[in-house]
Amino acid sequence: MAKLISKTYGEALFEAAVEEGIVDSLFQEVEAVHAVLQENDEYVRLLNHPKLPVEQKISMLEEVFRGKASKELTGLLVTVAEKGRFSEIDGILAYFEERVREYKKIGTAYVTSAAELTQEQKASLEKRLLETTSYQSFCMNYSVDAGLIGGMVIRIGDRVVDSSIRTKLGNMARDLSKIQLAK
Repeated sequence: MAKLISKTYGEALFEAAVEEGIVDSLFQEVEAVHAVLQENDEYVRLLNHPKLPVEQKISMLEEVFRGKASKELTGLLVTVAEKGRFSEIDGILAYFEERVREYKKIGTAYVTSAAELTQEQKASLEKRLLETTSYQSFCMNYSVDAGLIGGMVIRIGDRVVDSSIRTKLGNMARDLSKIQLAK
């Protein structure tokens, strides 16, 4: 249900941005507002409080964002609060950001390696990803997991490339356990 809500509102905001020709500026605004909301957990909790009247929630949103954010974004925030869906705002804004990245052919890659990658390795990896996908650029997210032993795991959307030693050893152990020795 939460995914459907995020998609519905996020898609509506995206379509409005395309229609108005403000995709880039609205994307920057959404990123900024998303960051502000993530940093201000108390404010978001207050906006989600069931005993706070909707009119007061709308007033709080307008006080903070009116004049600082576009009418489209402020309107979305107010509408989400009016409908009692503010608990989904993180997912809605994340959906919009991902939708704009897809629209602009910017991929998001999550790379987990066994050791910290050098700048040269990162550049080489990004170059290789650009050559093998239809994206024009990438938003790269790197993390380290020593448990991989070696290699890396790359996730782009729902696709995963796992070249880690941990996975290879696991596959080898599974294959070996299937072999029956002759007596």
